[in-house]
Amino acid sequence: MSKAGGGPGSAPGPTAAAAAAAVQKQKSLLQKADADISSLVDNFSSLINIARVTDPPVRNSQEAFQMEMRAARMVHSADSLLKLVSELKRTAIFSGLASLNENVDRRIEVLGQQAEGTERTLERIGQEAAASLKELEAHYYSSVVRSPSL
Repeated sequence: MSKAGGGPGSAPGPTAAAAAAAVQKQKSLLQKADADISSLVDNFSSLINIARVTDPPVRNSQEAFQMEMRAARMVHSADSLLKLVSELKRTAIFSGLASLNENVDRRIEVLGQQAEGTERTLERIGQEAAASLKELEAHYYSSVVRSPSL
C-alpha cells in the first residue's frame, strides 16, 4: 500500500494539497463567521438604538422602516451562520470519514506486517523443530539401548 508523494525530496502530493486546501477553507469559514457575527451584533445594536419612542409620526415611520431593514439583515446574518454551521458539520463528517479510512488503511498495513512477521517466526520454529527432531531421531537410533529389555 504505497502512498504517492510520501517520499523525502518528492514534490508535495495530494495530502499536502488537501492540507493546504483545508487550511484555506478554514480561514475563509472563520472570516465568514466573523463577518456574520459582526453584522448580527451591529444590526442588533442599531435596532435597539432605533427603537426609541419619539413624537413626530414621520420619524416613527422612518424608524419602523429602519427597524424592519435591520431585522431583515439580522435574519440574513443568522441564516448565513446556520448555513455555515451546517457546512462545518458536513465537513467534519466527511473529513472524519476520510481520516477514519486513513486509520483503517494504516491499521491494515500494520496488521499485514505483523502477520508476515508471525508467518516467518512460525516457519523458523517449524524448521528448528524439524532439525531438533532429526537430531533426536539420529541420537535414538544410534544409541545402544533403543528399548528397555525385560
